[in-house]
Amino acid sequence: MSSRRHSGAGTFIQPAELDRPEVEVRASTRRTKTGSAHWSGSRIIVQIPARLRGSERVRFVDDLVEQLVRQRPAVMTSDAALEARAQVLADLYNDGVAPSGIRWSRNMSARWASCSPATREIRVSDTLRNCPEWVIDAVLVHELAHLHEADHNKAFYAIANRHPRQRECEIFLDGYALGLGLAIDGADVL
Repeated sequence: MSSRRHSGAGTFIQPAELDRPEVEVRASTRRTKTGSAHWSGSRIIVQIPARLRGSERVRFVDDLVEQLVRQRPAVMTSDAALEARAQVLADLYNDGVAPSGIRWSRNMSARWASCSPATREIRVSDTLRNCPEWVIDAVLVHELAHLHEADHNKAFYAIANRHPRQRECEIFLDGYALGLGLAIDGADVL
């Protein structure tokens, strides 16, 4: 449940949180009883009746978002989908510099992902397949930054931190590793 409060008709944005994407809520006077929600990229668009106020509105929006998040199939399950996503992220955050190859890997138990700057190849641990899309995106941006800077230095983090949820990703992955009983700790093992 959320403590967000809004009133009246119109559109407002709920920023992304650790366990849910950014949500755009559109309150309409034309809607009287029902609401709807759909994905638009990595954002959820929710349309609700403008008459809803306070905690009733918050519950209504939260219920629609939770239903939609639960129904969404696993994302980026194929190597081709992972490659396509990496290209989008390279264009957005890495000055268009993309890897020569990228794939899921079952052989990674001490890292979430790795980049070989010499071959420009990226490998992503299969363990991340069921993570939220924004987590996979942040991991990919981290690895893409290695195409510019091999070390975890100031210049590297200037590129990696272009992804707006990089710090949240680190926190999420620390908890995820703990929950899975994995010996993966800290940003140096991304």
